[in-house]
Amino acid sequence: MTGKERVRAAFSREGAREIPAVLCYSGIYFRDHWAQLTRQPWWAPSSADIKRHRALHADFIAHTGQDWYPLPTGPTRKDRRDIAIEERADGVYRVNRRTGVERLLPRPQVGGWHSATQFGQEPENPPRTPEEIDARLRIPTEAEAEEFFASGASDLTEELKRGAARDVFWIGSTSTPFWNAYSLWSFAEMMRKPIEDPKLLHHMCARAVETKRPHFQRLARLGVEGVWIEECMTDMLSPALFREFNLPYLRAITDAIREAGMVSIYYYCGNPADRLDALLESGADALSLEEGKKGWEIDIARIAEATQGRMVLLGNLDAITLLEHGSEEALREEIRRQIAAGRRNGSRFVMSLGSPVTPGTSVERVRRYCELVRDLGSRE
Repeated sequence: MTGKERVRAAFSREGAREIPAVLCYSGIYFRDHWAQLTRQPWWAPSSADIKRHRALHADFIAHTGQDWYPLPTGPTRKDRRDIAIEERADGVYRVNRRTGVERLLPRPQVGGWHSATQFGQEPENPPRTPEEIDARLRIPTEAEAEEFFASGASDLTEELKRGAARDVFWIGSTSTPFWNAYSLWSFAEMMRKPIEDPKLLHHMCARAVETKRPHFQRLARLGVEGVWIEECMTDMLSPALFREFNLPYLRAITDAIREAGMVSIYYYCGNPADRLDALLESGADALSLEEGKKGWEIDIARIAEATQGRMVLLGNLDAITLLEHGSEEALREEIRRQIAAGRRNGSRFVMSLGSPVTPGTSVERVRRYCELVRDLGSRE
């Protein structure tokens, strides 16, 4: 079976005969292991050379071995005419040859950068009224969608679908409407809003749903089959507040994803212990949980008992203790244990990690993880 076929089977009612192997947040893995995965220069994603983009993604797909791949779009035809990359003594610049505008490109750092907005620090000009929220969360028009496809930004996507990416399951991404509050306000204010200004928060969440609908339509048109829904830190809300401010809007976007012809994967980053019933009511087609290395445990076997095949379950293999530092035998045994839990979920199961691959994990180790899943996850 191809990777695409394995993932599709996991989302079917019958479940997967061959368990798929995937990574969460593949882009982090690519950034942190760039030189081991591709011969393309680090600045290739900022170039307008579609051949570089195509080679870059072909390398990532070939060297990782996972069964899904995050959707890439490419440079527009206009950018392909106008944009050049210039390597100079003081750095690498992205230059618009038509306008003369140039920009120094920051080299990606292993492990990433610190966020510009730290906990407790408000972003500039946070919205305070429904009108300001509407201005900040603008709903894309149908004309803009047509302009996107007419621009040639999907040319790379189409080339990859016919070539290097034809056998992998394509995924896109979004966030829950409530999680938009973090970037609009701050972590602290996101936590205060349900008590101090619930009406404005409800307005924001409803507005966020509407901004996401055109995004889902675009993803479906590009060929995406599954949408990763990210959510973090909402285990700090009480179960009651979670149900009021999060669950209805989460259900609205899982419905919208399904209406667009795709499946949804809900990644709940946090402790689900006091709200697992609410997570199962999300309307998502699949549930993904972290490994629980923050003072609490998430046992995939217990989660499988709760899901009972009602939704696809993703594995939550420990990315640090096991993938990076564990012995071959320990890694094998945990994959075996998780697959057994997935079989009890009606084989509606995708082997995954609970968090991104760490910078210290070798490319060979990631390949070995995928190989072990193939070996242990096949059923005659």
